[in-house]
Amino acid sequence: MSVDNFNGKLPPEFSDLSGVKNVVFPEKLSRPVKGYDFNTCGASVDFDRLLSEFTLSTGLQSTYFARALEEIHRMISAKLDSKLTPGDLKKQQEIPIDDWKPTPCTIFLSYTSNLITAGTREIIRYLVQHKMVDCLVSTGGGIEEDFVKCLAPTMVGEFELSGKDLLGLGVNRNGNLLLSDGVYGRFEKWIIPLLDKMLLEEKEGLVSWTPSKLIRRLGKEINNEQSVYYWAYKNNIPVFSPGITDGAIGDYLFLHSFKHEGKTITLDVASDVRALMMTAIRSSKTAALCLGAGLPKHHVLNANAWRLGVDYCVYINTAQEFDGCDSGALPEEAVSWGKIKPEANAVKLFSEVSVVLPLIVSQTFFKRQEEFNDSLCAE
Repeated sequence: MSVDNFNGKLPPEFSDLSGVKNVVFPEKLSRPVKGYDFNTCGASVDFDRLLSEFTLSTGLQSTYFARALEEIHRMISAKLDSKLTPGDLKKQQEIPIDDWKPTPCTIFLSYTSNLITAGTREIIRYLVQHKMVDCLVSTGGGIEEDFVKCLAPTMVGEFELSGKDLLGLGVNRNGNLLLSDGVYGRFEKWIIPLLDKMLLEEKEGLVSWTPSKLIRRLGKEINNEQSVYYWAYKNNIPVFSPGITDGAIGDYLFLHSFKHEGKTITLDVASDVRALMMTAIRSSKTAALCLGAGLPKHHVLNANAWRLGVDYCVYINTAQEFDGCDSGALPEEAVSWGKIKPEANAVKLFSEVSVVLPLIVSQTFFKRQEEFNDSLCAE
């Protein structure tokens, strides 16, 4: 802008910028903004280019979507392409998980309960079924909802439905997802007899229950291939839920105690904390894919602080940082606590998980399924 072009009418505070030189951007910041041109796609859209190459150059959260893809590919490559040393194998023998399979990179997957209530459950199940992740962490709701959905379907509703009307109908609403009150009656009839057996086993000294052992037993007993925790049981993938009593499972433990003079099974949370932390500490490398925030996200990151941080990390959530809550904290905050390594290329994607998770898995884990299969065959 040249002041002369405006006949001296501009306020004197305006500077003459006509002599300002073009800025030379550093290489890291030299990608021009460019979106996908649908005029060039002919009869069909090239979704691979749309979701990778062009999201990277589109800007805004689209760029972070592409960076999340890159970071997930890095964690998968660390798992599939790296070799374990004798020292690595010796260290992983100390991981207190029965039949633990040593891996060059342990991938922790954390997720909130709504992602099991929603159709994202099938994507999480896919990752567990094909042994693409090594350790799960969720909330109490993230455990119970998987079993509930084996007993009756969850229906798609509306966010705006009247709570009073739904209460009268005996329908519970999670966002725009609807569950009948009756399904919890079915859940009660299924789980109470199992708790009876488990309490007897505890009294006979056959087992000391932890939340992860309870989840494993329920996964075995549900015997349903639609269940995330059935596949976790089949594939020996540990599932940690330190808040497991915050929901229906806690309710039924409470009710169960009235059958046995105030006694129900004892859940040793501290042993699970040790198992999770030892898994992180003794792993060769670690990666965290945190879907949603809250307790599951922090539980994974806190465990990894004891090994001076994860090597690879992706957050996907909509939480904001301004209130100081850990849910909205950016990766840089976790670096300050030693939860993420300073040299890691950690990414936070601001997005609602149900929108982007199918796209992310389609471009990462699914594309590399044959590599996972070959890795399993080589075991």
